Amino acid sequence: MSGAGISTESGIPDFRGPNGLWTRNPGSERMSSLQAYRDDPAVRRQSWQARLAHPVWDAEPNAAHRAVVELEKAGRLLAILTQNIDGLHQKAGSSPALVLELHGSMFDTVCLTCGDRRPMRAALDRVAAGEGDPECLVCGGILKSATISFGQALDVDVLTRARDAAIGCDLMLVAGSSLAVQPAAGLVGLAARAGAAVVICNGSETPYDSLAAIVLRDPLGTVLPALVRES
Repeated sequence: MSGAGISTESGIPDFRGPNGLWTRNPGSERMSSLQAYRDDPAVRRQSWQARLAHPVWDAEPNAAHRAVVELEKAGRLLAILTQNIDGLHQKAGSSPALVLELHGSMFDTVCLTCGDRRPMRAALDRVAAGEGDPECLVCGGILKSATISFGQALDVDVLTRARDAAIGCDLMLVAGSSLAVQPAAGLVGLAARAGAAVVICNGSETPYDSLAAIVLRDPLGTVLPALVRES
C-alpha cells in the first residue's frame, strides 16, 4: 500500500509531511474538498492553475517504485493499493492490472454532471490557452480531475478489490502513507485482522504503527530496495 511519501523522491510533494502542501499552505486543502470545488469558481480556477503547474507531468519513478516492480517480477506481489494519483507505479513498470488507484487518477478529467471522462491534457491545453475554468464539452457541467476529493465516495469496484487483496495477503507493506485518510487507511487494520503481518515504512508516526511487526523511518528510496534484496 503506497501513499504520497513514495513519490516525494520523484519531486512530488506530500501533503502532511514537514514540507507538505497542506503543511506549508493550509488553505490549499480547500482544493481537495468536493463541496468547495463544486460551489466556488475561485477554488476551481486555483485548482486548474495548480494542475497546470503540477510536477507530476515531468516526474519519473524513483528507486522505491522500481523496488515494487521487482517484487512483482519475483511473483510476490498480489496488488498495489495506492493512494497516489500520479501514475508512477505504472510508469515504473508495474502491471496496470495490479495497481488499484484508491483515490483515482490525475491523468483524466470527469464531468460532475454527466460523467463524461477524457484525457486531462485536453483540458489543460484549454487552461493554457486562457480558459480559467473549462466546462464539460458535452453538457457544460463542471470538470474536475478524476480523483477522489474529500466528501466524495471511493469507486466501489476499486475498494472491493482492495479489500479482497487486504484480506488475502500474508504481508502488507505500507510505503509512504500517513494512514490518516479513511477508508483507505482502514485496509491496514483489515489485513492485520485477517492475519497478515504489517510492515510500515513512513517518515512519521501513523495511527496503525501499533499493529505493525516492523516500523521503519528510513527514506523509501533506500529502505524499499534493501527490503526487496533481503526478502
